[in-house]
Formats: sequence, C-alpha cells, structure tokens
Amino acid sequence: MTFTAVPPSDKYRVIHIDDEVEQFLRESGARDPFGFSRLEYTRSVEQSKAINDLQEPAIIISASGMCEAGRILHHLKNNVEDSRNTVLIVGWQAPHTLGRRLVERQPVVKIFGEKYKLRARVETINGFSAHADRDGLLGYADQLGPDRLSSAFVVHGEEGSSMALAEGLRGLGLGQVSVPQPGEVFEL
Repeated sequence: MTFTAVPPSDKYRVIHIDDEVEQFLRESGARDPFGFSRLEYTRSVEQSKAINDLQEPAIIISASGMCEAGRILHHLKNNVEDSRNTVLIVGWQAPHTLGRRLVERQPVVKIFGEKYKLRARVETINGFSAHADRDGLLGYADQLGPDRLSSAFVVHGEEGSSMALAEGLRGLGLGQVSVPQPGEVFEL
C-alpha cells in the first residue's frame, strides 16, 4: 500500500492512495482505510481505569516513557499475565527500565513493586524513533561542517553506540567530540 499526503486544501486533506487501497474502500464500503473512526481517546483517569475492565479484544495505545510511569503501568499490570495479550514495543528501551525488561522477555517483571509473570507475547518494532538514527545524525553534522559545529557531546544511548557515533563525528573533522561520563564538566 502506498499513501501520499498532499498539502491540505481549505477544507480537506487529500490523500492519494494506490489501487489496493482503492479496491479495499470500494469493496468494503469503508470511508477510512485506517479504522480511526473506532479510535477512542481516553482523557480522564476514570476512562483509563475502565480499560482495565474490558472483556472484549482491544488495542491500547499508550505513550511508554520506557514503561516507567503513567497509565501504561496500570495497563501492563492488568494484561502482562494473560497469554492472549500482546505487548508491542515500538522504539528503543533504555537499560534497567520496565520497557527493556519486557523487550528482553524476562519471565517475571515488577510493576508498582509487585511481581507479575510475563505471559503476554512481547513484540518489538524498532523502526520508530523520536530522533534521527546514526546515519541521520552524521548527515546533519556533515551538512553543518566543522566551521559551524566546533564540538559535539553524545549524551544519549548505550555506551557502544555512543562511542561509535562519536567516532563517526570525529571522522567528519569536528574539533571536540566527547561522550561525557557522569559528573564530567566541560567549559564551552
């Protein structure tokens, strides 16, 4: 399937779709190929709590924050022990977080200080990120060049990945490239 968004008109956003999607819409009578008409946004604590009482299949979409805080903890607590459920993690999870323990499929996870057996299936999609990948970051730094980017500090990511990114930045001819250690101080 291919979707191409074009600039919005005064009233409507036009999306050009391929033949497969057009056929689906024609044959199903659906107006929305994504099914967003059935999406419900929970704004209140009460609505969020009600999700825990659902008896029918559902997809719960939640901001994860590495699964460390917020509503996701309640949803996980109520669903990780059921083998009929799937937890889908999209994006990198930091070491020593609940999100990472789920990705590693640890047999028992702690939520709110209590132990839960991880029986739900855990799947990951690593193609989503809140920032550019290594190649994207190096491309950006290369466009800036050493004249406009005199130093760089790699402060996010696991040690091996951070060191590799720093090495790539040094290869672009940047002056100071550092992977700071906790408590390390730099004068700019």
